[in-house]
Amino acid sequence: MAARAARATASRVRASASEPRAERNEQRVERVKRGAGATAGTPIDAQRLDRLIHDRVRLGILSALASMDVMSFGDLKAALELSDGNLSVHARKLEDAGYITCTKSFDGRTPRTEFTLAAAGRRAFEKYLDHMDALISAARRTKA
Repeated sequence: MAARAARATASRVRASASEPRAERNEQRVERVKRGAGATAGTPIDAQRLDRLIHDRVRLGILSALASMDVMSFGDLKAALELSDGNLSVHARKLEDAGYITCTKSFDGRTPRTEFTLAAAGRRAFEKYLDHMDALISAARRTKA
């Protein structure tokens, strides 16, 4: 029985070695799309990930804000180990998309910037997490 499985595997390896690499990759992609739906008949496509959220820094900002009601600029900067400029650029992109809100005020003479996760940002973040879960599940299914 084991010998038969080994011969079948060797036969598939020889057959796949003769196919062009691009064709084999296309076949793998199609298998993942067919078998990786979050719901029946819905293909999972990594290209449809929210590119705004998928960036490492912006994903970190949304993750931190999802777990806290409000975070100050300094707290967020320290938590993510970012420079002032890096945090401000990425936060501005999320703010422009309506994913976070930025409130600026003064505590005496000290400026205070606070960030909160907007409702649209929470929905987009949840959708992103669901999409990533589906991709991970699909990858685990195709690996088996």
